[in-house]
Amino acid sequence: MSNFTHLDASGNPSMVDVGEKTATKRMARARATLVLGDEIMDRLEKEEIHTKKGPVFQTAIIAGVMAAKKTGELIPLCHPVGMDNCQIHIQVNDQREVVIDCIASVTAKTGIEMEALTGASMAALTVYDMCKAFSHDIVIKEIKLMEKTGGKKDFKRE
Repeated sequence: MSNFTHLDASGNPSMVDVGEKTATKRMARARATLVLGDEIMDRLEKEEIHTKKGPVFQTAIIAGVMAAKKTGELIPLCHPVGMDNCQIHIQVNDQREVVIDCIASVTAKTGIEMEALTGASMAALTVYDMCKAFSHDIVIKEIKLMEKTGGKKDFKRE
């Protein structure tokens, strides 16, 4: 259990002490991929993707940023960080999947990848929520960290 950073020597949950660490510029990019099904994608391609709750992608962008800002409140033992920036980008790929990227950055003693993952996740859930009235044939395929820089070691997924 000593390999898990959020467990103490007795195996109990413990927040990681970052007090002695040096603040560095950190960035993380996370991605969520959704399959909306043909009915919703047909509407999307005709630019008819507005619901009673508002424009789907724009609402998802706002929800993703709001969630990223609250990550420390949502995930136990996650340090609250004041983000320097958070951007959500949504596009449709060649397979007619909705791809949501959340890029978060901060100068801090701890990483920002949980904020990026939370932002991408909440944006995907918002798209699901807003589109389910058209069809329940929606799948959030995956949510993954694409890259991070500025901590002990950088990471980049191809």
